[in-house]
Amino acid sequence: MQKQLQFERIAQAIEYIQQNFKDQPNLDEVAAHVHLSPAHFQRLFTEWAGTSPKKFLQFISLQHAKKILEHDHSILDATFDTGLSSSSRLHDLFIQIEGMTPAEYKNGGAQLVIEYRFAETLFGQVFIASTQKGICAITFADHKDLALQQLVAKFPNAQFVEGENDLQNNALSAFNVHVNSHEQALPKIKLHLKGTDFQLKVWESLLKIPAGQLVSYGDLAEQIGNAKASRAVGTAIGSNPVAFLIPCHRVIQATGALGEYHWGRHRKTAMIGWEVGHCYE
Repeated sequence: MQKQLQFERIAQAIEYIQQNFKDQPNLDEVAAHVHLSPAHFQRLFTEWAGTSPKKFLQFISLQHAKKILEHDHSILDATFDTGLSSSSRLHDLFIQIEGMTPAEYKNGGAQLVIEYRFAETLFGQVFIASTQKGICAITFADHKDLALQQLVAKFPNAQFVEGENDLQNNALSAFNVHVNSHEQALPKIKLHLKGTDFQLKVWESLLKIPAGQLVSYGDLAEQIGNAKASRAVGTAIGSNPVAFLIPCHRVIQATGALGEYHWGRHRKTAMIGWEVGHCYE
């Protein structure tokens, strides 16, 4: 089954589980909702998530999220200060952010040539775009026309060309690497982003959150040296132009609630559950 269709079924199942969480729907009920037999659904879900629907349900529960937050808080200082965990080291070495200069986005990006295309991933179709220096956008593209229109609005005078290149392929490879894989499995990924100094600082901090771990908005604000800036941090996270690679999905509410997500709450849940499941299995 192609990735897009597979994720659509998974997303429907996750949304149903979230809506009926208090009733703890069983395998037969969830499978019926997505119009599959229990055996087929179990096989499809396990193939995608790396764990059973039952365990996945545990991984995305409020109680489990709270447990991760409490456990991770004690090691976050070391993670942010040294980047010694394998996941952090991977991101520090292989995902590099370069902020655009004022000249590069002056006059609506008139000096920029932006190459773009659409691709399928584990979490749905994405719109990916790059300048000569690096990736400038990755967004989940449930509506193709809208994804392109939003980037054109950001750089109205740039030259847009549909096409594929190595910068894009390197970035897309991150969606296909097991979260516990050795860092050598990933090529270097370069990001070329338009943002304020504060936004760039928040986005760079997000790269240091290892896969399978979660932080609260307050924790992240504290790590960037401004404990009272959790609201501003939340705004910067909401402006993240590079989905998944800059892992804003790993930031949740202090209560353990996963919270909303620019590209859909079901997708955030899917990414957290997929990462936590692979780390705990």
